[in-house]
Amino acid sequence: MTTHVIQERSGANLLLRAIYFIFFGLWLSGLWSAVAWLLCVTIVGLPLGLWMLNRLPQVTTLRPERSELVVLTDGRLYRRDLRQAPFLLRAVYFLLVGWWFSALWLAAAWAFCTVIVGMPLGFWMFNRVPAVITLAR
Repeated sequence: MTTHVIQERSGANLLLRAIYFIFFGLWLSGLWSAVAWLLCVTIVGLPLGLWMLNRLPQVTTLRPERSELVVLTDGRLYRRDLRQAPFLLRAVYFLLVGWWFSALWLAAAWAFCTVIVGMPLGFWMFNRVPAVITLAR
């Protein structure tokens, strides 16, 4: 059976996203990151903190969420998610490395975004925050 994978993306155009970043995204992403990280180091706030970190690219630059649709030859559609590492491994990683390393990672990403030359690296780092904190794919 033949399949086709379609990457869905919709959202604001690049000019609007750049203007948003200059006026709102830079300072809002710093505040959002700090609050999300503080929530992540508490047991009660962990789910909300992870949700916030997963949305960091949207908060920073209005980057739309990506999703993959798989279209089968018979016309059926389904969404394909990436297979995650085992929960226990992700939990141990978070407790030993993710919580403190993500703080350094977020601070460095935000610092890179404050200078034009560092923006590409900073945006790339913001996109990788879920993997840094919990090995999420």
